[in-house]
Amino acid sequence: MHLAQLNVARMLGPIDGEIMRPFVELLAPVNAIAEASKGFVWRDQTPAGDNTAVKVNDDPMLIVNFSVWESPADLEVFVYQGLHKSTLSRRKEWFELPKISHYVLWWIQEGSIPALPEAVERLEYLRTNGESDHAFTFRFLKRG
Repeated sequence: MHLAQLNVARMLGPIDGEIMRPFVELLAPVNAIAEASKGFVWRDQTPAGDNTAVKVNDDPMLIVNFSVWESPADLEVFVYQGLHKSTLSRRKEWFELPKISHYVLWWIQEGSIPALPEAVERLEYLRTNGESDHAFTFRFLKRG
């Protein structure tokens, strides 16, 4: 099994505005590190190479990150080390503090790629029902 993840964030300003400029400048290097990381399988991206134009609803300020990893450990190493960790520590500069679950993890068959509507459904399931084998966070895995 592989691990899929969806992360959503509501920007403090338009993606092409001054507030988001430093974040946008970090996208290519962070994405390159992700793709070179142990356990990376796939990430959703537009022809521009990022995911900032992908929309999950009618909110123009909401952006998503959607990827697949070989294991939770591989994803966790990428998320909490190096350039991604330092970028993550600056998220308050660019994004609203989430008031509800903003990311979800779930298991998929190795070799499959999930669709964005499924990812959104998993996040909504987590928000409505809490953590389960269907939709979970790192905390759930550590309790498990």
